[in-house]
Amino acid sequence: MERVTGIRWYAALRSCFPILTWLPRYNLTWLKMDLIAGLTVGLTAVPQALAYAEVAGLPVQYGLYSAFMGGFIYCVFGTSKDITLGPTAIMSLLCSAYIGGDPVFAVVLTLLCGVIQAGMALLRLGFLLDFISYPVIKGFTCAAAVTIGFGQVKNILGLKEIPQQFFLQVYYTFHKIPEARAGDVILGLCCLFFLVMLTLMKNSLGSSEDEAPFLTRSARRLVWSLATIRNVLVVIAATAVAYSAEVTGHHFFSLTGKTAKGLPPFKAPPLSETVANGTVITFSDIMKDLGGGLAVIPLMGVLESIAIAKAFASKNNYRIDANQELFAIGLTNIMGSFVSAYPVTGSFGRTAVNSQTGVCSPTGGIVTGVIVLLSLAFLMPLFFYIPKASLAAIIICAVSPMIDFRVPVQLWRVKRLDLLPFLVTFVVSFWEVQYGILGGVVVSGFMLLYIVARPKVKVSDHGVLLLELDSGLNFPVTEHLSRLVYKHALHASPPRCLVLDCSHVSSIDFTVVHELTELLKQIELRGVSMTFAGLKPSVLKVLLTADLPGFRHTDRVEEALQLLTSINHYEQQF
Repeated sequence: MERVTGIRWYAALRSCFPILTWLPRYNLTWLKMDLIAGLTVGLTAVPQALAYAEVAGLPVQYGLYSAFMGGFIYCVFGTSKDITLGPTAIMSLLCSAYIGGDPVFAVVLTLLCGVIQAGMALLRLGFLLDFISYPVIKGFTCAAAVTIGFGQVKNILGLKEIPQQFFLQVYYTFHKIPEARAGDVILGLCCLFFLVMLTLMKNSLGSSEDEAPFLTRSARRLVWSLATIRNVLVVIAATAVAYSAEVTGHHFFSLTGKTAKGLPPFKAPPLSETVANGTVITFSDIMKDLGGGLAVIPLMGVLESIAIAKAFASKNNYRIDANQELFAIGLTNIMGSFVSAYPVTGSFGRTAVNSQTGVCSPTGGIVTGVIVLLSLAFLMPLFFYIPKASLAAIIICAVSPMIDFRVPVQLWRVKRLDLLPFLVTFVVSFWEVQYGILGGVVVSGFMLLYIVARPKVKVSDHGVLLLELDSGLNFPVTEHLSRLVYKHALHASPPRCLVLDCSHVSSIDFTVVHELTELLKQIELRGVSMTFAGLKPSVLKVLLTADLPGFRHTDRVEEALQLLTSINHYEQQF
């Protein structure tokens, strides 16, 4: 008995701390692969974090503040070996709409997101994500990619004072093209060209383990590795060019500028803020200003991360625990708020690099976190000279694969009506991202409710009318079912007996029982009968308990049809 209890306790402990599942099997081979993968992802994460902070409207160091905590927390609490948590393009865009470039608002938002996500995990509310359909997700990601990508054109051109709102951004970007700085344009285009070329090379090579007739294995592996860390190469080269220009007294490029030095202090997140004029913004004021972001950002963060985790779990033949993933993300955000991070989620690009490099466990995330911490500790002064155009090029190349032109075609081929939530989300997201998501969810919800309220009912004549329901009997269906019965049976001349095939009905509620009572009364008044066929035990129990007048049922539809056909024939003779 004690042994059984001990096994149960250990199973519960492993459920809460998934590290206990794989740590006993850890070995030197895994350590080698995790070190390589963590180093590769770290070299990718540093420039991306700097760039995504720009998207969020925050100083670049906040991208690095957000990029290391996930590796340490997720190693203990996560269930995917591949996923990496940190700042992403979509999450940065969402945050920018609510924090207004204020680091205090960003940190408070991180704390509240973490609390909400961890609370959802403890209450096992992950099912709420199921109400965000695939067309809504793709509409949002495509619109976000366009918004983020075009938002970086101003940095490629070296333009100043461009509004954040998308439509105004488009107008003023084109309006101010004559003010473009030649140095930024040339450097930005060169960075874009270099990134695109390396991306194409990597795609043509595929995995570093594949064979290629035109390259040796070692040369192939070298090219693949260089292509993987292309963001780092671009930042280093662009920074060297910008630094050379600055020390010779030429200011050709728009630079990142002054950044905070060293590691962020580990302290409780600020719950209020005093602005320059002495006004105190309280915690309740911050919450009011964040508004809908407290719903949109936690949900989208979890949705993005779990979708990525599921995709790579399926690819690499293992399973994840969605509620545990929810808790890991929530705890990462809670702890991240203590080091001035803004909200994070799973990154598809960095997760793909992690998986392709052969990571064996979440330990790779610790290596990535250490790389980010070393960058914060020793490289911050050099970040002053990073050209904004190079970071803009990195962001544009990172988000461009998110624009998937195949999605509308696929939706058109499979189910054309699904284009509606996709288009609503896509179009409205250019106005306000949160309204785009909300609009898509509402449209999808109405489509789902219509299907529930108007199920397909096959009406056929076998001498007796047969109604075949293809889904459950719930209260929105009652009016539709009554109209069909009146139209095809009671208002027919003469009135018809009918069989209701309930083979696909698994549940029934009080509204349906009440409506069936009224229908049976009307059927008896007209001298015909209705038989229920194929009732499941749970539904039959409810109907028997309701004591419906004139209720009759049979297990088989064929038996009901034969019975009522013989009754009809007998009545016609007499």
